[in-house]
Amino acid sequence: MATCARRAHERTVLYLSTPALWAHWPFLPVVRRSGGAEELGVVFDARAAALTGFSSTVFLTNIFLLPDSFEQFLALPHETFDSSDELASAGWSVD
Repeated sequence: MATCARRAHERTVLYLSTPALWAHWPFLPVVRRSGGAEELGVVFDARAAALTGFSSTVFLTNIFLLPDSFEQFLALPHETFDSSDELASAGWSVD
């Protein structure tokens, strides 16, 4: 099981650092599952938008329920991490 968890972690870090792989660019859906609960989130390619400070941020929303404006999107509840590795270590994975 540790091998599966490590592979999932590595896959998530790879996807987070390679926006060209994102099917819904500039957004990447992520999920965190724990104790039977599921949290949905979206990572935004902030580097492409020259928006510093948001490159390892999970915005707590569903990819299909994104707000109409960019300002509303940035106002969503979010969790910010120092790196993609830290984001994956917090339980978030590519959905």
